[in-house]
Amino acid sequence: MLQANDIHFCIQNRPIVDRASMVLRPGELTVILGPNGAGKSSLFKVLSGEQVCKDGRVSYNGRPLDQFKNRQLAQVRSVMPQHSSLNFPFSVLEVVELGLLPLGKNYGVDLLQEVMKQTQTWELRDCLYGNLSGGEKQRVQLARVLTQIWEKKPFPRYLLLDEPTSSMDIALQHHVLSIIQKIKERNIGVLAILHDLNLAANYADQVILMKKGNILFQGKAESVMNTENLMQVFDHPIKVYQGDERRPTIIQSIPFKSINNQIKQA
Repeated sequence: MLQANDIHFCIQNRPIVDRASMVLRPGELTVILGPNGAGKSSLFKVLSGEQVCKDGRVSYNGRPLDQFKNRQLAQVRSVMPQHSSLNFPFSVLEVVELGLLPLGKNYGVDLLQEVMKQTQTWELRDCLYGNLSGGEKQRVQLARVLTQIWEKKPFPRYLLLDEPTSSMDIALQHHVLSIIQKIKERNIGVLAILHDLNLAANYADQVILMKKGNILFQGKAESVMNTENLMQVFDHPIKVYQGDERRPTIIQSIPFKSINNQIKQA
C-alpha cells in the first residue's frame, strides 16, 4: 500500500500540509476533497515524490519513497498532475507513448490502441497535441499515465490523478471514473483530487476531507460525506441525501440567498 505518516510541509515557515497521515490500498479509489488552499495538491506532490518534505515519511509497498530510483518508482506509480505543459509539436500518439519511456522495454501497438480506445483518444492519434481542446488534452494525459501501468503485474501499483476531469463534460467525467473502476481490479490503488462532490460520493471507496492543510476526516465515503462534515470543511450550507447502497448520491449546495429567505420567513 501507499502510506504517508505525519507529512509536514511548509513554505516560508507557513504550514501547507500539517501532520497528515493516510493510506491508499490497492483495489480502492481514494478521493481528496477540500476548498481552495486546503493543501490537496501539496499533499499530492509529496505523495508522488515531486515535492520533498523534511518531516514525515511516504512509502510504497513498505519501501520508503526516497529509496526508489526514478525508473523503479515509475514501475509502481503513475502520476497525472493538474497541469501538463508540452512545447514540442508532438502528435497525440507520441504523447501517449511517453508513458512507456520509464518502463525501459518495447511494447506493441496493441497496448497503446487498447488504452487509447478506452480513453476515446485513438481517433485523435494523428492530431497535434497543441491543437486539442482542454478536455481532449486531459484524456490524452490520462491515456499516457494509464499506459505506464496498464500491463498487469504481480505487485501492487498506484495511479495518482490531480483533478483529472476538471475540463470534461459530465458524460466524459463519468466515463473516466468508470475506467478508474476497471483499473482498480488490476491490483492498483487510485488517488484522485476532485472538486465534484457528487462524483466523489458515487465512485470513491475512501474519502479524505482537507481544510487549511489538515486532514479533518477520512474513511469510507458513506460515513465521511455527511452534511455536518462537508459544511465544516467547505464553510457553506450543504445537504446530503442517502442513496442506494447507503451511498450519499445527491449532494446539494444551498445558495446563501435561500438561507437568508428562510430566516426571514421564520
